[in-house]
Amino acid sequence: MSPPAAILDVAAPVNGNGTYVKTDMPVKLQAKGNAASLADMEGKWDAFTFNPIRESQVSRAMTRRYFADLDNYAESDIVIVGAGSCGLSTAYMLGKARPDLKIAIIEAGVSPGGGAWLGGQLFSAMVMRKPADVFLAELGVPYDDEGDFVVVKHAALFTSTLLSKVLAFPNIKLFNATAVEDLITRPAPTASDPHAVRIAGVVTNWTLVSMHHDDQSCMDPNTINAPLVISTTGHDGPFGAFSVKRLVSMQQLEKLGGMRGLDMRTAEDAIVKGTREVVPGLVVGGMELSEVDGANRMGPTFGAMALSGVKAAEEALRVWEERKVENEF
Repeated sequence: MSPPAAILDVAAPVNGNGTYVKTDMPVKLQAKGNAASLADMEGKWDAFTFNPIRESQVSRAMTRRYFADLDNYAESDIVIVGAGSCGLSTAYMLGKARPDLKIAIIEAGVSPGGGAWLGGQLFSAMVMRKPADVFLAELGVPYDDEGDFVVVKHAALFTSTLLSKVLAFPNIKLFNATAVEDLITRPAPTASDPHAVRIAGVVTNWTLVSMHHDDQSCMDPNTINAPLVISTTGHDGPFGAFSVKRLVSMQQLEKLGGMRGLDMRTAEDAIVKGTREVVPGLVVGGMELSEVDGANRMGPTFGAMALSGVKAAEEALRVWEERKVENEF
């Protein structure tokens, strides 16, 4: 279907010199820039012109959709905190398995992907130990087979492919340049802990606002309610390990184990096996989990990130079904 003719509701050109005249009625314009294919443009650049548009149309097209998304996802089924390789892998598996669930991804950076745009030390190639190659095959990402591990020619090929597939799901919305500033909690006392809570959503703000709370004032946050949060914010850093550090300050965890030194062989197994619901309503995966369990770091190998995301999705759906039966959602 060809795109509709542009509509200006305040003015329309009356001749070829670009002048405009006021009108009370919308005026349909002949779309000068229409082309069926790039081949139609070839060799015709002297006569080329974009379709007519007003700057306000650009502004409205963006703001209407963004605020509609904020309204729609203020009540979500699942929130994923962090859009690195683990968070995106989680989102992909959830989007594929449960198109009925409303899933919001909150990413502090402008560019989703975390550290997965490059291999180690700013090198291009991405290494994944087997059996993480099955996830690459699922995505259709080509690789070189090196026996016990595989190599993707550029980490950006993996990340851009995964990101494009996640963004294509109609039930998933990515809010990037947005930070999680806190967790929403509800009382959930147990016999052993009368002060226990369950996680019921996230507190958000634009990242640039979060970075200036110390030198500005009155910049209150926003919220997203969700019965299940999956946190994959990476190891300790400016925004890393945020959720689990907050659990300690809320006295829901006694302390963090602290990430240990690099040992690829133990680290990757530990991260995948340990991916779980840490407190009710909060599943933790990826390198954020290493701060909870005192696991080793894995360095420039990414298989555990992808497969931790696969397991996080599995854990999330298990929790979802259990709580739904218990009428907690």
